[in-house]
Amino acid sequence: MTEKEKMLAGQLYDPSDPELEQLRLKARKLARRYNLTDEDENEKQYEILKELLPNTWEMPRLQAPVYFDYGCNTYFGKCCEVNFHLTCLDVCPVHIGDNVLIGPNVTIATPLHPLLPEERNCRMREDGSMYNLEYAKPVVIENDCWLAANVVVCGGVTIGEGSVIGAGSVVTRNIPPHSLAVGNPCRVIREITEKDRME
Repeated sequence: MTEKEKMLAGQLYDPSDPELEQLRLKARKLARRYNLTDEDENEKQYEILKELLPNTWEMPRLQAPVYFDYGCNTYFGKCCEVNFHLTCLDVCPVHIGDNVLIGPNVTIATPLHPLLPEERNCRMREDGSMYNLEYAKPVVIENDCWLAANVVVCGGVTIGEGSVIGAGSVVTRNIPPHSLAVGNPCRVIREITEKDRME
């Protein structure tokens, strides 16, 4: 298996692999170009996003600045809106459903490091260069969710359809559909029901 195949499969892999380094460099250059555009440069932004997010068919509305590890491992559904400072460490796939709202300063972090120091610590190759091993778990944010400001979503988490994650929450476990969940660690407070209708 290549290091990229190991990475996407959630196995320990070497992030200093040349193929992965090139993919990250490409994504970061594209994000930097995107971040330097103005909001009225729609065509320019669209062209950059098509390259940055090649597996997304309908481009989300992304308020710059944005940051991606790979971009190609993130999949947005239809009609998504993302506020300033999204950081998406998409080492494993990140699937974001339709009509998802993401507030400012949200981090989606799929990478993980081994708990045991001897597995986590730097190693030396025969040529004297250093490397370490990491792994990742995918993230799924289902349709019609809202992640408020400063939310962190950790690897391996699925946020169920129609859920709302309160500001400042750190999501370390799955959230069932139609839930209002808040806190660090994020916990379900209650179900979202017709009683929450504003109109």
